[in-house]
Amino acid sequence: MNNTREVEVVVIGAGQAGLAGAYHLRRTGFEPDRDFVVLDHSPGPGGAWQFRWPTLTYGKVHGMHALPGMELTGADPARPSSEVISEYFAAYEETFDLRVRRPVDVRAVRNGPDGRLLVETSDGDWATRALINATGTWDRPFWPRYPGQETFGGWQLHTAQYPGPERFAGLRVVVVGGGTSGTQHLLEIAPRAAATTWVTRRPPVFHEGPFDENAGRAAVALVEERVRQGLPPKSVVSVTGLPLNDAVRQGLADGTLDRHPMFDRIVPDGVEWSDGRHVPADVILWATGFRAAVDHLAPLRLREPGGGIRVEGTRAVADPRIHLVGYGPSASTIGANRAGGAAVRDIKRLLAEQDPVAA
Repeated sequence: MNNTREVEVVVIGAGQAGLAGAYHLRRTGFEPDRDFVVLDHSPGPGGAWQFRWPTLTYGKVHGMHALPGMELTGADPARPSSEVISEYFAAYEETFDLRVRRPVDVRAVRNGPDGRLLVETSDGDWATRALINATGTWDRPFWPRYPGQETFGGWQLHTAQYPGPERFAGLRVVVVGGGTSGTQHLLEIAPRAAATTWVTRRPPVFHEGPFDENAGRAAVALVEERVRQGLPPKSVVSVTGLPLNDAVRQGLADGTLDRHPMFDRIVPDGVEWSDGRHVPADVILWATGFRAAVDHLAPLRLREPGGGIRVEGTRAVADPRIHLVGYGPSASTIGANRAGGAAVRDIKRLLAEQDPVAA
């Protein structure tokens, strides 16, 4: 434990979930640097938003909810969301004096002496009595494996690397994935590309009309049940379906969103199905989602046989010192806000049980 700094709480990640957790720590009397630290491996404020493609303007953002205690007002809907939200997060960190430390890579969290957790980082180690893990999913893009993938002679990329539609001008593009990103990519790329083909494992489900609070609560409950069972969480969008807005309606009408079943193999010049159908391609764009970035927690052995971490509320069932915020049912922006508050309330109780004076 030489040169190891001690705090009551370490927050890993300074996206929506991490900042919400830090805000609630501040609000309930925890002092930054003395009682808690926020560690973020990104180069600047903005969480995953800072890495979004430039054509994802603020007006196109689906379901961005303000951080607790400070509204985002007056933003130009035509500006890139990466700029708008990064500036907002930076102002939020300054307003509430959250003192985020970056860039800091968390390498591992393991059991330390005296019942504390040891957080090993690129900037030294921290010993803490509780941990808010708010690492999200952006750092773990999911790439499915298909026969022949290594033989493809064109360009393969994931949503995490999407540069905007200009790079696809004149190319034949296969977009894989039935989520929001896949449809947004298709609608942007199609006017510039030589041809586009949309493939998904399951037929996409579109929902029409307003997505009200009751529907949202029901969708979150389905995701929550998975994490209670120790299964890997699915996204809320996978439960709710795709919003049927004007752009999507136009894409369905003009054939851009003409969905094909998943191909069976990849060949050097495209993709093929078992019935012999072949689509030539210069690009395969994998809009296949992300997985929770929790590998640094592996030394704690939190994973269940089902592959996920069993969570009640935000607390890891296997270790009450660990709270996962922005994981599973709290992976939406409004969910992250609420989960940040819930995690801090639980941590306050935990610390009070351990040491009433310190809490």
